[in-house]
Amino acid sequence: MPETGRTTAMAVEIEMRARFDKDTHESLVERLLRDGEDLGEDNKSIHFFVLPDQLLKVTDNQSADTAKITLKDGRIGRGTAFGETEFPIARADVAKAVQLFAALGFEDTRHEAFNFRRNFRFGGVEIAVKWSEAWGHHAEFEVLLPDGASDAAKDEAAARIIDTAAELGVALMSEEELAAFTAAFEAAEAARKAARSAEIR
Repeated sequence: MPETGRTTAMAVEIEMRARFDKDTHESLVERLLRDGEDLGEDNKSIHFFVLPDQLLKVTDNQSADTAKITLKDGRIGRGTAFGETEFPIARADVAKAVQLFAALGFEDTRHEAFNFRRNFRFGGVEIAVKWSEAWGHHAEFEVLLPDGASDAAKDEAAARIIDTAAELGVALMSEEELAAFTAAFEAAEAARKAARSAEIR
């Protein structure tokens, strides 16, 4: 989500996603440019390490000339609330960080993606309107809460996201849709890596 320059020991993200076609993407950007707060381009190259119950990321933010490591508790399709720990690193150290996590045994879980994205704020919700090869045109809707946020605060944040997406005419993905999409992507990536390994041998 949008860079804020924070160093976070632990925060709680309430996050929901939507996928849509190019026309919806363009209409959403036009609406947010007109009625929301434009936070600017936020193009990123990301190395994902998809762990059983966590998501580890090394992010090279090309637009902001920054980089960071992020650990999210939980997986996409398994709820909307994610504990998040992150800290900045030098962009020059991105490759070293990726090598480190690979050496720790996570190489087989690694995926790479480049995201074209632009960040906005609308109705108290941060919205990243994005395109990537895996997801196509999509958006992330997020409200960031402090560690230890109450269940009521999490429910209120989720309701705010749902209301904001509805106001913008965007259909959010259900947890079942997210789980099915990510499972299909991970299976395709595993098959691709297996085929590549067979070719090398």
